Amino acid sequence: QVQLVESGGGLVQPGGSLRLSCAASGSTSSSDTMGWYRQAPGKEREFVARISSGIFTYYAGTVRGRFTISRDSAKNTVSLQMNSLEPEDTAVYYCFLTAPSSITYWGQGTQVTVSS
Repeated sequence: QVQLVESGGGLVQPGGSLRLSCAASGSTSSSDTMGWYRQAPGKEREFVARISSGIFTYYAGTVRGRFTISRDSAKNTVSLQMNSLEPEDTAVYYCFLTAPSSITYWGQGTQVTVSS
């Protein structure tokens, strides 16, 4: 079993920055893929970014160049640095971890609101 706890969401003005963090506990390994999805009101959950083996990253086109994902293996955390935020980035952000067994675990979500 794996538990994921997100933090760092909040309200920010357009053009501002936020940093989300996700702490993993339980049966984790450096081979896990960790990342983020988001879900805006009335929309389906969509992929944001992922990091595999602690170094291989991939981003959705809508956030590439503005968001940066990183992993601290020693602390078992994954972070999402979000810059140049836009109102369209408003959503609940969910951390996920996919184990080598292909089982995926989810966090409870953290709200990000971009508004003036």
